[in-house]
Amino acid sequence: MNQSSSNDKVLILYGNFVDTPKLNQLRVRTETLVLVVNGKIVFIDDSISNKQKMIADMKQLHAKADVQVIDNSNSFKENGKVKFFFPGFIDTHCHAAQYPNIGIFGNTTLLDWLEKYTFPLEKELSTNLEKAEYVYKKVIQKTLQNGTTTISYYATIDKESTRLLAKLCLELGQRAFVGKVCMDMNSPDYYTESHEDCVEDNKELVTSIRTMNQNYGKSKFVEPILTPRFAPMVQGKTMKELGKISKEFQVPIQTHLSETFSEIELVMETFPNSKDYTSVYKDHDLLNERTVLAHCIHLSDDEANMIKKENAGVSHCPVSNSSITSGECRVRWLLEKGIKVSLGTDMSGGYAPSILKTARQGLLVSRHVAMKTSDEVGDRDKLSTNEVLYLATVGGAGVMNLNSIVGTFDLGMSFDAQLIEIGEGTNVDVFDWQLTSSSDDYNLIMEKWQDIVDKWVFLGDDRETTKVWVEGRQVK
Repeated sequence: MNQSSSNDKVLILYGNFVDTPKLNQLRVRTETLVLVVNGKIVFIDDSISNKQKMIADMKQLHAKADVQVIDNSNSFKENGKVKFFFPGFIDTHCHAAQYPNIGIFGNTTLLDWLEKYTFPLEKELSTNLEKAEYVYKKVIQKTLQNGTTTISYYATIDKESTRLLAKLCLELGQRAFVGKVCMDMNSPDYYTESHEDCVEDNKELVTSIRTMNQNYGKSKFVEPILTPRFAPMVQGKTMKELGKISKEFQVPIQTHLSETFSEIELVMETFPNSKDYTSVYKDHDLLNERTVLAHCIHLSDDEANMIKKENAGVSHCPVSNSSITSGECRVRWLLEKGIKVSLGTDMSGGYAPSILKTARQGLLVSRHVAMKTSDEVGDRDKLSTNEVLYLATVGGAGVMNLNSIVGTFDLGMSFDAQLIEIGEGTNVDVFDWQLTSSSDDYNLIMEKWQDIVDKWVFLGDDRETTKVWVEGRQVK
């Protein structure tokens, strides 16, 4: 292990580390020491015999650096709390400009809701950058408070409003993908753009956002993402040009797919030469391994197979899908086809800035899917707590192509994490007989930890997320 210099920032962390490296695996490492240098995990030891000596040795080795020690070894009996580190959440679908409308749906369906609530607000934040900054700061801070360390944002159709959102993510320390919404067809007269402006603005934003990272001493911390709103609002020639930009500059793409039946009908009326909704994106060069497809509720087998073949990813948005009565995504069906699946809040279609709540609803929606199928298939359709936590972390990393950077606590990974505290004084009560003891065997220890994590998933909120780090920087 190398010594640190005076410019290095070092975190020495001791406690319980919980993550989900595989789809239905809960990995729990207790009494573990993790060393983070300049935002990266460089050392992990879960078999320490003398904690105090190890921490002292670490501090001595890195004496020249800026060192912070976080020791969460206090027992339940001393403070009434269970503490554990968990990877930061990854939100793969969020409309930053819609945040003020969170919780407002009326009795509208998707297309009516866009006209009544969404487009007027996005227009306002396209022209009033002072108001946009106020809103964007709110949504970044709120999602960070809820443990979301990586997020994929839709901004507005305005390039300056989009650039502002990227700048604020860098300043406030949230890893992000930021996209300018593309709408040059079938859009309101007051909220539309030309084909030429859409293409040129996106080219400019790709360059300026990547340059902005360098100005903040970062590398791909905030990335541009091409954002055709959804097929009926983007001309075919515009989608083709966006596909060229994606290929030439290796830029990811985000859009909506198969959210409601009325939307699907509109797509097929607009693009009659394409076989189905998914084929519209494929036919216009927008379906590849960097594509994030939100919703994907009403897919056919052929469409799902096409998504798998192109290695595109899905953002499952259960809160939004229930709120706007869009439908129930068959997540198990997608997973069994080998499709990458993640979770998205889809604010403001979704009412919560919390991926934890999204995971909870994802679990419950899977049970509603199961209720509609035979007993044998139905049991398989259900998602477990560990599976929805996987979608919230490793699944999101896979969809955003960040697998080697975030999602788990492994050597070389970025320390994007949240400290969870449940028990006394929190929304999640834990009783002493539910905790592990020295007499417990391994299976009982894991069973008790599973119960603790389950309680957090079903009862927790931002109050239990007491600290948040992104690339080693504490942001809460």
